[in-house]
Amino acid sequence: MKYKRIILKLSGEALADKKDGTILDNEKLTNVALAVKSMHEAGVEIGIVIGAGNIFRGKIASKIGVDQTNGDYMGMLGTIMNCIALSSTLEKLGVTTRVMTALEVNKIAEPYIYKKAIAHLNCKKVVLFAGGTGNPYFTTDTCASLRALEINADAILMAKNGVDGVYDDDPKINKNAKFLKRLTYKDILKKNLHVMDQTAITMLEGKHKEVRIFSMDNIDNFMKIINGEDIGSTITED
Repeated sequence: MKYKRIILKLSGEALADKKDGTILDNEKLTNVALAVKSMHEAGVEIGIVIGAGNIFRGKIASKIGVDQTNGDYMGMLGTIMNCIALSSTLEKLGVTTRVMTALEVNKIAEPYIYKKAIAHLNCKKVVLFAGGTGNPYFTTDTCASLRALEINADAILMAKNGVDGVYDDDPKINKNAKFLKRLTYKDILKKNLHVMDQTAITMLEGKHKEVRIFSMDNIDNFMKIINGEDIGSTITED
């Protein structure tokens, strides 16, 4: 295996049913859970960070007159819902999980403590990191970088819905957008590529972590990444 311990970053939108507007889709949850189960059974230690775009976004807060601080807390609650949903699906497949949250909701999830998270990973439990960083004004991308550093993950795997990697422009709008196979953190910042937010990228500089961006449309891609296949885009130190 190329990686022993990873952070898997998922967008909330990737779990939604776009056909009828339902915030969560059973088939998508099951497919992700099956992919996680395959990596887990291969011996990979897995932490998961999920966004909340399927439930609540900052644009909604602005539209309804909610200030950003409260809007961000509402988004954090959305990440807890998504983590509980994926945890439940994984448990049904026989994968032991723990949901840990930076925003304390003690009846449904453990408070996040990094040493306890590492202990869970060492016991071969999949850990879902909910509640973002626990602070407003920080994205779940930043949470993914922070958790990767705290648990000493080898890489962050960013599974994308409908996108197979990094491009120099939006491929859904610009058919001539160029696919970028390999990049450095400095490339991302210099070219202002919208892969992760700048805070998340800056945190990873000098820490020798890889970021892999790939399509989750084919669930086999998760294991291909773990087995060292060169698919998608890779961001490295140099």
